[in-house]
Amino acid sequence: MTTLLDSTARALLARTARAQRTSRVPSLTTGVVRGGRLAWSAGVGAVQEPHTDVQHRLGSISKTVTAVAVMRLRDEGRLGLDDPLDRHVPGTPFGARTVGQLLSHTAGVRAESPGAWWERTPGEDWSGLSAQLRPDDLPHGAGRRFHYSNLGFGVLGELLARARGRPWAQVVRDEVLLPLGMTRTTTRPDGRAARGWAVHPWADVLLPEPEEDAGAMAAAGQLWATLTDLARFGTFLLGDTADVLSSGTLEEMATPAGVDPSAPGWSAYGLGLQVVRAGDRTLVGHGGSMPGFLASVFVDRDEDLGTVMLCNATSGLDPALPGDLHELVRTAEPYVGEPWRPAADVDRALLELVGPWYWGTSAYGLRLRADGLLELVGLLGAGRASRFRSRGDGTFVGLDGYHAGEVLRVTRDDGRVVALDVGTFVFSRTPYDPEAPQPGGVDEAGWRGGPA
Repeated sequence: MTTLLDSTARALLARTARAQRTSRVPSLTTGVVRGGRLAWSAGVGAVQEPHTDVQHRLGSISKTVTAVAVMRLRDEGRLGLDDPLDRHVPGTPFGARTVGQLLSHTAGVRAESPGAWWERTPGEDWSGLSAQLRPDDLPHGAGRRFHYSNLGFGVLGELLARARGRPWAQVVRDEVLLPLGMTRTTTRPDGRAARGWAVHPWADVLLPEPEEDAGAMAAAGQLWATLTDLARFGTFLLGDTADVLSSGTLEEMATPAGVDPSAPGWSAYGLGLQVVRAGDRTLVGHGGSMPGFLASVFVDRDEDLGTVMLCNATSGLDPALPGDLHELVRTAEPYVGEPWRPAADVDRALLELVGPWYWGTSAYGLRLRADGLLELVGLLGAGRASRFRSRGDGTFVGLDGYHAGEVLRVTRDDGRVVALDVGTFVFSRTPYDPEAPQPGGVDEAGWRGGPA
């Protein structure tokens, strides 16, 4: 079922109307994504109808589209996230900073491009922009801290153009937007489009905002889209990738950089994606703002739920709105999920690995999932959970948690499994099993009682 209940729709409409009224924005369009489609939407204020087919500026949501195109290059083997920028776009003052650092805003690059503020003035091409770059455009050391950088994504747009031999706009259109069916997403307003307004902070009056071509900075915030297209991007973030990216790469993009995702109340950035903790849920997506416009798309993949929002005001919209819309749906119509089903087939050799294991005296369980992943979970109230994917050679690589990226190897003795080695952590079938290759050995006298 992908259509929301009337009572849920009424609550969503009331929350949207309240946000439009109290935030004093000319128009506000919101939607809920579920079941692979835009399941509900509404437009409040001076809204053209149909409200789902009116373009608004997406602002920094454009960064996520840019990041998807960069990750496609990585998956093709055309670049690595640890590649220095100079390898692909030589001649900048930050050529030693890496592609991955630019994607995650940890490259230490200044926030804005040099010259007049790029969001309200005509943009320059790459030659004009790059000529203005200086060594002091690096206020922070590489990887030292998160520092949001529009300039960094302008550089990534130039990287895409050079790698593909055509402009950034054509690359994201051909490789991301059209394959996803986002035919009403363009770099400039095309057809039915909202006018961007500034609302006076102390009076109920409006001022039109300018709209310019951002030039070399377009990759940081140039795209326009309708609510229907933004909802399609929401379904992409929920996993309907239409072969634009693999599910593994999308998950990689949503992994926070330098933040423990199990801690409450955090907000972080992955690779072109914002990752936000909202109560006990983790939302993945991006917000956007440009003069005259605000936008957002955030999804909760565990709930198969996303929200989209478009607004034609420069600032002032209630920041709690996206999270509130999520919570309204989650509370009123909890996600049922898919029923459990056994695996269609099983590698019997993997069954030798499942069951209880011990790292020292810490108890763990290793289970084989229907999707073929091995899942390590802590028992007796503690432990570091991780999932592992087969590498096809008898070893496994960690996908998340403490063991992300680490290799799990199986230790055998005369063909019998006696231990697991995960990045030098030895797991044995009993605590400090002497038959396993325990680092430092095991006392020959074995376990004993305490002193009398």
